[in-house]
Amino acid sequence: MAKRDFYEILGVAKNASDEEIKKSYRKMAMKHHPDRNPDSKGAEEKFKEAKEAYEMLSDPQKREAYDRYGHAGVDPNMGAGGGGAGGFADAFGDIFGDIFGGGGGGGGGRGRSAGPQVYRGADLRYNLEITLEQAAHGYDTTIRVPSWDECNSCHGSGAKPGTAPVTCTTCAGHGQVRMQQGFFSIQQTCPKCHGSGKIVPEPCPTCAGAGRLKRNKTLEVKIPEGIDDSMRIRSTGNGEPGMNGGPPGDLYVEIHIKPHEVFKREGDDLHCEMPISFAKAALGGEIEAPTLNGKASFVIPEGTQSEKTFRLRGKGIKGVRSGYAGDLFCHVIVETPIKLTDKQKDLLREFENLTNEGGAKHSPQTKTWKDKVKEFFD
Repeated sequence: MAKRDFYEILGVAKNASDEEIKKSYRKMAMKHHPDRNPDSKGAEEKFKEAKEAYEMLSDPQKREAYDRYGHAGVDPNMGAGGGGAGGFADAFGDIFGDIFGGGGGGGGGRGRSAGPQVYRGADLRYNLEITLEQAAHGYDTTIRVPSWDECNSCHGSGAKPGTAPVTCTTCAGHGQVRMQQGFFSIQQTCPKCHGSGKIVPEPCPTCAGAGRLKRNKTLEVKIPEGIDDSMRIRSTGNGEPGMNGGPPGDLYVEIHIKPHEVFKREGDDLHCEMPISFAKAALGGEIEAPTLNGKASFVIPEGTQSEKTFRLRGKGIKGVRSGYAGDLFCHVIVETPIKLTDKQKDLLREFENLTNEGGAKHSPQTKTWKDKVKEFFD
């Protein structure tokens, strides 16, 4: 069976540029790649056909010979091993990245510098519990966190004193190995030296070959005014150290505020319940409310009912992102007296009789409720 024209296979004109040929090949290879069409024999044939066409047309000398003499001018045994291999590898590397999400260039690793892989250290989290007062006013404290220091015996090499690490024979000190899988060339971390490029034949007995020892260090932490529950403070560079010269991670101090006996926080506002006597609720007057900065007085009107809320502006918390303080909401609870003396009971009975004689004007809610109940039954 006669071979199809290479330009026809790739769907480009004979005067197409190198970039147009490369782009068309990438598109066809993506479409007909065997990994994307595992059950299609036709797709595999089209992939091989496009591959051969691109191998020839990506090389200037082969393309010139093909343009002059057709298939007879191209040696079919040259394959991808001739001068066109570079162009083919470039395009195929881009395709590898597109298929597997590598962003291009992942297949052949062209343009990458060989050497041990560098890893950033892991981030650490420290849970810090503080009081509501400390959160509102700010707080300076110290914490102890795990740290890694260079081993004094091997001075960070990981090798037993008197010995030294040797170059990894698997990756030749590059820290990476290239795995060939069919058409694909995959670069990955060396499984023997784990990316360091070095092997320690005789590990240091002090650090077991790690080159570092785990210790604790003390850090100063400044809690800003108004910080809220679950907020985090970042301490740059105080996380796990990096590997092979990589940068250290960060430490995140997560704040947890203890429950308060008096106040409940909602954002920058505070809420509290205030029990008041029956007489104070009926007569009204000035009462004192607690705040995080002392006491504050406000007046309640005569006839204040239970669960009435009073708002004290600016008596809450000034948050870390706020330009002003929140409010304090006082929820008054009318407390029913207990364990009364006989005299107190007699006075209350007399008070109730006088109240009933006054009619609905003394108990408007009771009157309204009775009217609704009567209407319901009627």
